[in-house]
Amino acid sequence: MTDQKRVHIVGGGLAGSEAAWQIAQEGVSVTLHEMRPVRMTEAHNTSALAELVCSNSFRSDNWETNAVGLLHEEMRRCQSLIMAAGDQHKLPAGGALAVDRDAFAEEVTSRLETHPLVTIERNEVPGLPPADWDNVIIATGPLTSPSLSDAILKLTGEGQLAFFDAIAPIVHLESVDLDIAWRQSRYDKPGPGGTGADYLNCPLDKSTYEAFIDALIAGEKTSFKEWEASTPYFDGCLPIEVMAERGRETLRFGPMKPVGLTDPRNPGERPYAVVQLRQDNALGTLWNMVGFQTKLKYAEQTRVFRMIPGLHEAQFARLGGLHRNTFLNSPKLLDHTLRLKADPRFRFAGQITGVEGYIESAAIGLMTGRFAAAELRGEAIVPPPETTAMGALLAHITGGHISADSGSGSRSFQPMNINYGLLPPADDTPTHDAVGRRLKGKERGMAKRRAVSSRALQHLDDWLQNDRQRQHQPDLC
Repeated sequence: MTDQKRVHIVGGGLAGSEAAWQIAQEGVSVTLHEMRPVRMTEAHNTSALAELVCSNSFRSDNWETNAVGLLHEEMRRCQSLIMAAGDQHKLPAGGALAVDRDAFAEEVTSRLETHPLVTIERNEVPGLPPADWDNVIIATGPLTSPSLSDAILKLTGEGQLAFFDAIAPIVHLESVDLDIAWRQSRYDKPGPGGTGADYLNCPLDKSTYEAFIDALIAGEKTSFKEWEASTPYFDGCLPIEVMAERGRETLRFGPMKPVGLTDPRNPGERPYAVVQLRQDNALGTLWNMVGFQTKLKYAEQTRVFRMIPGLHEAQFARLGGLHRNTFLNSPKLLDHTLRLKADPRFRFAGQITGVEGYIESAAIGLMTGRFAAAELRGEAIVPPPETTAMGALLAHITGGHISADSGSGSRSFQPMNINYGLLPPADDTPTHDAVGRRLKGKERGMAKRRAVSSRALQHLDDWLQNDRQRQHQPDLC
């Protein structure tokens, strides 16, 4: 294999950064093209690679009974850069893995900048990459430039690639009234780096909640441009005011649910609703409003969110916003190794493939990087088993989704988070506990999840071992 062989990656987000790391760790040269800071996006604030533009949470870190936590553990076993940086810069967040967003991005950037096989070029790739790039990964994520989006549309014959999601505000801790808000994780779960008191909780009684809902619905929102009017939202990241419009109780059973929380000032009475804030930086000076992504105008955000008890004098380090996301109809357009069927020199990674979430995006980047490196080495590409979280996610977006195009021509494929419904059930799920008592209800469900997770990690380890053996075969390049 000559030194001229290399992979080009377009996009330095989580997926592109992870793909670049995996390729370089496999001994293959890689050039990572990132347009920031030459051209910024409407959502990014820095030029750092893998900048987190929305939440700072990677969600649950429990691999035994949570599919996201299982994906975390699988990626750790694959020597993931994103997970290594996340673990190094974790913050208290109950059962979740949250990170100091700036330190995390700086860590990823530093490791890639100092890797001898990684070249970083700060430039925009307008339209499709040049014809002489014969192994390309497009990892431009939800903020793909219009010129590249248009080129992909022409190449694939698709009619639409976009949807919208939103980002949540960040509050300065010193402006939170801690005589009202209290520290507690839901159900007192400590989680990685936590104590069980990792969130700030702002309680609302019924009348305050009702007034807050009225203000959300009536508040002035960011208006769509004419061309944006028909672009849908992704249900996993709905603006809070859109949720409120779907029903007055929606938020009480969603991001404002009070379950698992006890106000120490009213220990015998559960709050009617609760707004939670999660630590956003290592200093603990910034806290984000959990689930409070919004398209309210800035002045309205300040007015409406200060109605929340404990936030009546809130000072915002960042207000919420709306941004346009892009994703492919992957079951129709991509093969099982994430190559574009219409032009196999292109692979896709991250949110553009139709996954939702930081970790899901990085996981697709991890697999795409390994596939691209294997192709350059002349090795057979073997995806991870569908019994693993990574394999199940890959299978879903490249063919497991039923009816990617309906008879009417409308697209039903939508971005997907990892979940146990994507993995086949385990055959050896226990039916009784250690003392012979039959498992029922929630206990039975947890036993099923543990069985699926244990099998996934065993199968992943086997896959990694076989992958290492394939690498020791003669080079065919």
